Amino acid sequence: MKKTKAKSLPFHAMPKAYSDLVAMHPPRPLHDAIDHDNALAIVMQLAGHDLTPDQDDYLELLSELIENYERRTLPQPPRTSPLERLRFVVQQAGLSASDLGRLLGNRSLGSALLNGSRELSKTHIRILADTFHLNPAYFL
Repeated sequence: MKKTKAKSLPFHAMPKAYSDLVAMHPPRPLHDAIDHDNALAIVMQLAGHDLTPDQDDYLELLSELIENYERRTLPQPPRTSPLERLRFVVQQAGLSASDLGRLLGNRSLGSALLNGSRELSKTHIRILADTFHLNPAYFL
């Protein structure tokens, strides 16, 4: 049986009850690009609207199926080191090594951190995370 791309419905025409949503598009593991595109089309129709609890549950399930498929099939970006992430944040903020050092309480510290001769302390990580509105784990 040949798979086809599903026709998308406008949000106002989307079923409100979980059983009706399942009847429209039964949630199943995604095996190929067509499955992925069909699930993604429904997610895009539901996202950003005031949903019923059933629509919200269905959206969550489809989102998990899509995430699972993408994790299996899409190339994962290479993991960067904490030093590379620090350099990126500093560059994006337009800071110099001296600026970074001043932010962390010691002007010469910025250069030592950026050239890798010194590592970030817990205090440095907390300051950076607060300053740049990042999860502290970003620097680990």
